[in-house]
Amino acid sequence: MQQYLDLVQYVLENGVKKTNRTGVSTLSSFAYFYKVDISNGFPLLTTKKMYYKSMLHELLWYLSGEEHIKNLCQKTKIWDAWANNEGLLETAYGRFWRRFPVPETGHLPGENWKTKWTKADPATGTLVFDQIQFVIDTLKEIKINAETPNLRRMVVSAWHPGNAAESKLPPCHYSFCFNVSGNKLNCHLTQRSGDIALGIPFNLACYSLLTMILAQECGYEVGEFAHTIIDAHIYENHVEGLKEQLKRVPGPLPTMTIANKPIFELTFEDFELKDYEAAPKIKFGVAV
Repeated sequence: MQQYLDLVQYVLENGVKKTNRTGVSTLSSFAYFYKVDISNGFPLLTTKKMYYKSMLHELLWYLSGEEHIKNLCQKTKIWDAWANNEGLLETAYGRFWRRFPVPETGHLPGENWKTKWTKADPATGTLVFDQIQFVIDTLKEIKINAETPNLRRMVVSAWHPGNAAESKLPPCHYSFCFNVSGNKLNCHLTQRSGDIALGIPFNLACYSLLTMILAQECGYEVGEFAHTIIDAHIYENHVEGLKEQLKRVPGPLPTMTIANKPIFELTFEDFELKDYEAAPKIKFGVAV
């Protein structure tokens, strides 16, 4: 996709050199924004071979609400470096998507935390809120009831301040919001930190696919995926590989078909990627 190559070119030309927690310097640019029309095809990069299967396993793991990598690591090793010795991930995205902790007391007068999306966590007994189910129910209500306001509050957060303050790796893509325009479902992702060579291609494909899943589940056409990256950066050891990628011409986007099943019943076999042709892979080292 040209939007991705434009991002790479911009940061290479305008990025400021920074040091960071990994010890590997980056070229960094503040608050880069782009968007893609998902109806034009599934936005999986064609200027390098992508590990599509890892991305899909990761997304399904998020949707499961699990915070343990014991099931994920059998399919992909992408989160192994950040889990503890017991396999628990402090900032497992799905944990907060599906089981965001809410207070039992201490909220402001008149507020009611105990909605139909609030339940007791089977593991801890504490109250948690299912943000994804809230989005699904809201989208369906908008679709079937003409009197329902077209709400602008379908926000999902993976950021818990106390958790993030102590975590080895706080959530990078920490908040996303859905928006309905006509009969099209759009998604905007806000990301505090974005590794352009490795992370951003995964994030782009992952959240675009999530938007496609929700659109099908709730009866919408797919619209646009928009993405704001607050610290968009290129690691110094990724520069040459990205320069090679800039020489390549983007090819036609592939298509994705999804089985007509409820979202939380979907499995890896329910997705079919078609017509994906990409340039050879480019190896980039991971900064931990």
